[in-house]
Amino acid sequence: MGSEVSKQVERRKEIHTEKKILSDLKSSGDEYPGSDYHPTDRKNWMSGLNPEKVKINMIVWPGTHDSATNKIGIPGITRPFAQCQSLSIYHQLVRGTRVLDIRVQEDRRVCHGILLTYSMDVVIRDVKKFLSETESEIIILEVRTEFGHEDPPEFEKYLEEHLGEYLIPQDDGVFGKTIAEVLPKRVICVWKPRKLPQPKAGAPLWSAGYLKDNWINTDLPSTKFESNLKFLSEQQPVMSRKYFYRVENTVTPVADNPVLCVKPVTERIHGYARLFISQCFSKGCADRLQIFSTDFVNLDFVDACVGLTHARVEGKASGGSRTRGQGVQIF
Repeated sequence: MGSEVSKQVERRKEIHTEKKILSDLKSSGDEYPGSDYHPTDRKNWMSGLNPEKVKINMIVWPGTHDSATNKIGIPGITRPFAQCQSLSIYHQLVRGTRVLDIRVQEDRRVCHGILLTYSMDVVIRDVKKFLSETESEIIILEVRTEFGHEDPPEFEKYLEEHLGEYLIPQDDGVFGKTIAEVLPKRVICVWKPRKLPQPKAGAPLWSAGYLKDNWINTDLPSTKFESNLKFLSEQQPVMSRKYFYRVENTVTPVADNPVLCVKPVTERIHGYARLFISQCFSKGCADRLQIFSTDFVNLDFVDACVGLTHARVEGKASGGSRTRGQGVQIF
């Protein structure tokens, strides 16, 4: 018992130290090209940036982690251990989210580990409601079979039947197209089954390799922050790659920590999204940032991503590999 208490005391000290590292770093400033930009209409922010100018690979996509967990589990009992968003899919989209991370199990119900919530039908309904109310907003919808579960039968067919009119077919050429050039199609749907075959080139759905990330399972905020920067710096610039790369501005509960509820843990890093983007410029890897996701998405997180997108579209963002201390203009 004594050794366990001592271990937890050390863990709390480590967390405090890491939180202070980020706090001190933020005190030096977290501004970057576009950081002062705020869209007048978050529901239609892509439209507001001019769909004829905005290429798919210019966009910094605000995303949510475990997007469909707003009603997961039992309120006040199991929900705090698995809930990563408090808003419905529809209201996340209205706030400006454009990348959704959906986990499903055998019977097409959304899940997070062993905990379940509503059917995939609810997600589809919310997505289609949003699409019907907008004209030029593009969504990346990632759907995967959750670890420990089997693939839902005929799920690829289900997605195609329910989203068919909106689906942008799998095609490397999409990355270099403008929003206007892919319209009226509106959804890049990445399907990640565990055992079933992957969608092929030209199919309505996109295969798993088109949406990559490096998940770091830690509750230590500075460790996650620095790891995110490291892995991002190893990617190709967005202008020269044919896949989406996601950075998750989240930390998650781990088994050896007594704090197992999602919200108090993820709050350790939640407020440092703008700092991360500014550090991308400092480290010379801002030209690699593409999908940026978070738990409990808020308006400031969306604005942080949209602001950098705006700067890229206007040619004001330089943030590539540095030569003699100078940024490389990439947009």
